[in-house]
Amino acid sequence: MDTIQSRNVQGRVADAPSGHWVYKILPRPAWGFAQLARWDRPIGWWLLLWPCWWSAALAAVAYAREGDTLLSLLPSPYHIVLFLIGAIAMRGAGCTYNDIVDIRIDEQVERTRSRPLPSGRVTKKQAWAFLVAQSLVGLVVLLQFNSFAILLGLASLGVVALYPFMKRFTNWPQLVLGFAFSWGALMGWAAAFGDIDGPAVLLYIGAILWTIGYDTIYAHQDKEDDALVGIGSTALFMGKHTKLWLSGLYGGALILFAYAIAAAQAPMPALAGVVAAGIHMARQITVLDIDNPTQCLALFKSNKTVGWMIFLGIVGSGLWAWIKPLLG
Repeated sequence: MDTIQSRNVQGRVADAPSGHWVYKILPRPAWGFAQLARWDRPIGWWLLLWPCWWSAALAAVAYAREGDTLLSLLPSPYHIVLFLIGAIAMRGAGCTYNDIVDIRIDEQVERTRSRPLPSGRVTKKQAWAFLVAQSLVGLVVLLQFNSFAILLGLASLGVVALYPFMKRFTNWPQLVLGFAFSWGALMGWAAAFGDIDGPAVLLYIGAILWTIGYDTIYAHQDKEDDALVGIGSTALFMGKHTKLWLSGLYGGALILFAYAIAAAQAPMPALAGVVAAGIHMARQITVLDIDNPTQCLALFKSNKTVGWMIFLGIVGSGLWAWIKPLLG
């Protein structure tokens, strides 16, 4: 979509899509809060959601046995909806918190200085209130799960709180983002079984590598400004060797996803999704131009497709486990 490039044009943000429903449905005074939560850029909550859905689907099909019902081999629709609501709420809360912490940095970066806080359209006090409101929605969602999953979800808050400060001290803030954004790989399994087992851990580590990879592509949009401001990123660290690093990160993620599926004894069709995702990841690496911000953003967003491929592959393995005995 087209973007509005001026911080003063109609209250838009420079890198936000201009044709989004946020600007068509919400009243103008609400735009700043929608931008804080990134409702006009849904790719973030999709990327937070995918490890949750993968884990929930893998838990459903894990250790499948002949005679299992179809519903028992598919992720709980209730959990699927809860994770969706939770991902939207907590991604919004995380972005709001990040913007509060980074307000002085955002003022110095071309792409971010038109955001609601540095542009003055939302005050810090209003942003904190909005952060609390979104967090309460996330808490209500979390309380619907078993006690182990609740405690596990609360444990993630420390990582979330730490993330915005990492770029001030290290070139690897994407690693901490991976810890936070991949937490759902543990949550889906915990929600189903009330514990954490090997497949969930493998899925979690694989999702961390995937997150570092796609967020490195994203970070290449800002590498010049980041260097001037004095903050770190894997884009700056990897530089011209980014494609080589991505090959290792994405390759490692795919191997761990495959091991997670094998450890859960999921039917073989689940691997089809991993293979399809691997092809898509390979294309990202092949065509990547780290000096083309528009392309970097597009490739980053294309990881939503990776999520769908892996999820549908695992769900498809559940369908296969149910159908296969019926075929004799």
